[in-house]
Amino acid sequence: MKYKSLFLLMMLTVFASCKNTKDEEVVKSIDYSETELNITTSVYPEHITKVFEAHGGLETWRKMQTLKFTMAKESGNEVTTTDLYNRNSHIDMPNHTIGYDGTEVWLHKKDTTTYKGNPKFYYNLMFYFYAMPFILADDGIIYEDVQALEFEGKSYPGIKISYESGVGESPDDEYILYYDANTHQMVWLGYTVTYFTKEKGKEFHFINYSDWQTINGLLLPKTLTWYNYENNLPTTKRNDLEFTNIELLKTKVDSELFSKIDGAEVIE
Repeated sequence: MKYKSLFLLMMLTVFASCKNTKDEEVVKSIDYSETELNITTSVYPEHITKVFEAHGGLETWRKMQTLKFTMAKESGNEVTTTDLYNRNSHIDMPNHTIGYDGTEVWLHKKDTTTYKGNPKFYYNLMFYFYAMPFILADDGIIYEDVQALEFEGKSYPGIKISYESGVGESPDDEYILYYDANTHQMVWLGYTVTYFTKEKGKEFHFINYSDWQTINGLLLPKTLTWYNYENNLPTTKRNDLEFTNIELLKTKVDSELFSKIDGAEVIE
């Protein structure tokens, strides 16, 4: 019996060793460009978890299927509708419509007005800023505690967010979420832009999140405030952007909303 027990122990040790090695190899070999991301399977560090909880919790967020909001622009209202699971998008503007159907980004001109932006860059940009902090629960994210942000006599702990290779259009983008140390509510977002250069950004831009509203049990922004920046720090207030007519639904909208409109241009 003694020899049998020893043999069994040795076999279990070898099995565990092989299993750990196999698991490590699988993790290292993931290529997210070939993987359909599942936003419900990530494991989160303690600090980011507390931020999610302070805003209503991931369990509540994941019950929602559709997010819709309106932004007032100089040219008129801009209405964005996003499928929260597959991130299909529809942006209705006075002179244009931008859509993403899960495969292609398209632009439809309602008149002869030229669209001055980049639809492929813009189609989910404001959704990402608005859906903070929950958008930072996606798979393929790397979390790292960083030095706190000191602003106007107050210190805000920071969590740096970067992405695994192949995640999204700009996997070299980086974000830093700064939160209130007492309430764990999000206060600042630092972010880089790499879409146009395809190189890791060196300058952080800053948005202040201080005006919140509760929608279906979740704390979401009412107003975002962009700040000027210098030496990767916010300096003075630049402009506000208000979000109205918020709809956060447990039901999906008709997928036809995201389909390319006849006459629309596919953006390469």
